[in-house]
Amino acid sequence: MPLRIIHSSDWQIGKVYRFVDDGTMGLLQEARLAAITRLGELAVEHGADHVLVAGDVYDMEALSPRSLNQPLERMRKFEKVTWHLMPGNHDPHRPHGLWDQLLRRGVPDNVILHLTSEPKIFESDGFAVLPAPLQYRRTLQDPTAYMGDAETPDGIIRIGLAHGTVTAFGSDDKDVPNYINPERPNSAGLAYLALGDWHGQKKISDRVWYSGTHETDAFDVEGGGQALLVEIESADAAPVVTQVKTGHYQWMTFREQINSREEVDALVTTLRGSGDDLNRILVRLFVEGAVSLQDRQYFEEQIVDQVSAAFCYLRVDDTRLFQSPSEEDLDQIDRGGFVRTAADVLKQKAEDMSDPEHEIAALALQRLYVEHMKLKTRSQ
Repeated sequence: MPLRIIHSSDWQIGKVYRFVDDGTMGLLQEARLAAITRLGELAVEHGADHVLVAGDVYDMEALSPRSLNQPLERMRKFEKVTWHLMPGNHDPHRPHGLWDQLLRRGVPDNVILHLTSEPKIFESDGFAVLPAPLQYRRTLQDPTAYMGDAETPDGIIRIGLAHGTVTAFGSDDKDVPNYINPERPNSAGLAYLALGDWHGQKKISDRVWYSGTHETDAFDVEGGGQALLVEIESADAAPVVTQVKTGHYQWMTFREQINSREEVDALVTTLRGSGDDLNRILVRLFVEGAVSLQDRQYFEEQIVDQVSAAFCYLRVDDTRLFQSPSEEDLDQIDRGGFVRTAADVLKQKAEDMSDPEHEIAALALQRLYVEHMKLKTRSQ
């Protein structure tokens, strides 16, 4: 029987989502906890007796006792699964910090805290965990450097557990905080190096993987909401790595060109067809183009007011959606008199890209149109 483990990381329990309302933030925070339960279910389903979490279990050092205990209580109920937790850069192991609090209060019997850089041997399962816990948010020393000299019984499977980056980003390695040498498996005899820090799942080599966060938490994260099932036959064998889904929410980005009402309708169709359960989707929408004032109001009604209600969250970036009022738009405001004169002046300024106030003029013209339409609706 091969050794089977689940590799996860970057749970960041207690994470705050400042761009959403409180209700939505509560849903996203609860999803991060629910994904821990999903990890336990996957471990049982695949016969993986150990779940290794490669850092950033918590999002910050200062958390309430409830926030500290919420993930532990979810792990507790999977009695036959051993959970391995390790400090990362968001929750480093500082004196009298959160990890010391957990030690004082006690953790479930099936939870192991890896707080020192030394191997822990699990002879009955034939493997050793070589953790590289962070003591600070940023360190210029490779936390996995000790692994090459760390002794373990002959023939045992050595698994490294670390949190940091394998990319120097054009700098000397010594200048990159939390840098991890991606060749560490070769120099330290590791069968597998389980990494955390990058929230997107990524293969570095056959023996080095980032699991990604278990629940996607940003629009620019690719490959989040997953974990890795790792199967290893022997100390020398290459691991077999399989992606497994853990996340509840999808984060999607759309970039659309809109120049007519028909294209607004097409966008409505696209958004409503983006998934089976829109309530589990968060959307970032970029729109650009030029529309009449009537079509701009139609966009607001159809997308901002109606379609957005179908999603968990929808954020619209319309800074490049410009107003191009038609004569019919201006006639709706007024056919003559000082109001129409003002509208004509605003239209001229809005269309003159050399005018430093063209954006303000466009917004003023839109507001004039919207307010007029509100008055017209009330009088009917």
